[in-house]
Amino acid sequence: MASLNSLVISSLAKRGFVVRRHPATRRQRLLASHRVDLVLDVGAARGGYATELREFGYTGRIVSFEPLAAAHAGLAQAAAGDSTWTTRNVALGDTSGPQTINVASNSDSSSLLPMADQHRDASPDIDYVGTETIEVARLDDLAPELLGSDDRPFLKIDTQGFERAVLTGAAGTLDRLVGLQLELSFVELYEGGMLADEAIAFCYDHGFSLVGLDQGFSDPGGAVLQADGVFLRTPGGKS
Repeated sequence: MASLNSLVISSLAKRGFVVRRHPATRRQRLLASHRVDLVLDVGAARGGYATELREFGYTGRIVSFEPLAAAHAGLAQAAAGDSTWTTRNVALGDTSGPQTINVASNSDSSSLLPMADQHRDASPDIDYVGTETIEVARLDDLAPELLGSDDRPFLKIDTQGFERAVLTGAAGTLDRLVGLQLELSFVELYEGGMLADEAIAFCYDHGFSLVGLDQGFSDPGGAVLQADGVFLRTPGGKS
């Protein structure tokens, strides 16, 4: 059996594939070891991230935020029947009130920021196709309602370059967080978006350490343009 496994792995490798554990397996071990019992899922789209959390064993509360009407409808459907998974049809940022979001042809690339040329060059089939008026709120304003005194929250942000604004609007909540998951962009994919060096420095400055890194978006030439970074509270770390 071992030789057969080696043959299969070798055959896949020659075709450009690698057999490895799903990154969600490691993330779930990290959440469990740090007793996370509330995941704040910002930029939830149609619920893929939260669904994956459930599939890999997370049983705590989830609050998912998605501002686009069509995507939120799919998100609400995904969460239906799960009593500890709630959804909010709102974006998070550094201000509160209505804003105009750019809607992308694939929905997932929609952003409150303009799309940069490097994103279009890497994925020429994706572009903005319209706009939508959405509601934006600050996490600090919502936290008293969402977070109980004994909760151990983890904040996941997937907002297409808008991470800085989300974190600014969560300044008073950061001390409560057990950890963070951020998209780390190595080039400017959205104009004015937060780049990896700033994001990593922000996390370390606020008492978190990088414990996981998973490849995300890459260009046709193979260059990695974006990755997902998981950060956990350093023992004794304070913001």
